[in-house]
Amino acid sequence: MDGNGRWAKRRLLPRVAGHKRGLDAVRDVVSACHRLGIEYLTLFAFSTENWRRPPDEVSFLMELFLRALGSEVDRLNGNNIRLHIIGSKARLSPALAERISAAEELTSGNDGLTLTIAADYGGRWDMLNAVNELIAEGATHIDEESLSQRLSMAYAPEPDLFIRTGGEQRISNFLLWQLAYSELYFTDLLWPDFDARALEQAVDSYRCRERRFGRTSEQLPASLRRE
Repeated sequence: MDGNGRWAKRRLLPRVAGHKRGLDAVRDVVSACHRLGIEYLTLFAFSTENWRRPPDEVSFLMELFLRALGSEVDRLNGNNIRLHIIGSKARLSPALAERISAAEELTSGNDGLTLTIAADYGGRWDMLNAVNELIAEGATHIDEESLSQRLSMAYAPEPDLFIRTGGEQRISNFLLWQLAYSELYFTDLLWPDFDARALEQAVDSYRCRERRFGRTSEQLPASLRRE
């Protein structure tokens, strides 16, 4: 979700105004995914590198996250949405960590859309954390299956579609292991302007892709080929 600060700057507003508007975009996209029958949505909210931002902005983002959990979780629960928060909890405040646990517990029985928020998350951190867990368990050999089972998103299938807003064309340390065969979609829209229609355009683009996973087109079922 890239472009909150630039969205605000273009309107001569403080960066925090962009983050507030970005939360509205989150609501729109979650609602659209729920309506479209998408089963898993993962939002990259705060990376391990984002701690390098100005302290005032980081503090605001943490407070916004805390408030959003308080105001949105009942709505998510009422819509049968399950919430997961992935990433390191070491640098989060006790109040935020406690609210995360409460939100996850409240929605744990839901079986509709699984919404994952990545906060203080990085793909490199995720893989290193998984390897360290295996070492601590005494593993002498690490294969793809054992590593995958210890990644933060072991509960979800690998992503079909990766969307990045804001005009940048890189994945910026997001789900490095899981994105190996994901389709990539980049848009110049800044995140606060990304709405249900923009999501539908991204999904339409995905539907036109041919996903071969190393095979040839001729090996695919006819229904999966793109002529």
